[in-house]
Amino acid sequence: QVQLVESGGGLVQAGGSLKLSCAASGRTFSNVAMGWFRQAPGKEREFVAAINWSGGRTGYADSVKGRFTISRDNAKNTVYLQMNSLKAEDTAVYYCAADTRSYYSGSYATQYNYWGQGTQVTVSS
Repeated sequence: QVQLVESGGGLVQAGGSLKLSCAASGRTFSNVAMGWFRQAPGKEREFVAAINWSGGRTGYADSVKGRFTISRDNAKNTVYLQMNSLKAEDTAVYYCAADTRSYYSGSYATQYNYWGQGTQVTVSS
C-alpha cells in the first residue's frame, strides 16, 4: 500500500510559478515510479510528467515541456512538480501517481496503481 498526499496548489496569475509536492508513505519510495497527471473540468485526465526510481529519467507532455520540471527526493519520500510560466490552460486538478511494479511508467495512466486525491491549480489570465 502506498498513500500519496499532494500539496502546493493554489491560485496564481498567468506567467507565475507554483511548486507541487507529493508525499508518499507506506513502502520503500526509492523503487517506485512516479508521475503527475491533471484533469481540467469537462476533460479527460492527461499526463503531465513522469520520473523513474532514481530521478535519472524524466518525461513530459509536449504542452508543459520547457516550463515544468519533475524531481524527487527519495530521502524525503517526496516527488515535486515545479511549474513555471503558467498559462490559463494549465488550470486543473493535479494528481500524483505511483507505480510500485515498474522502473518507469511514463504517460500510461493505467500503469499506475496508486493515486493521490489531487490538488487544485488555478491560473488566472
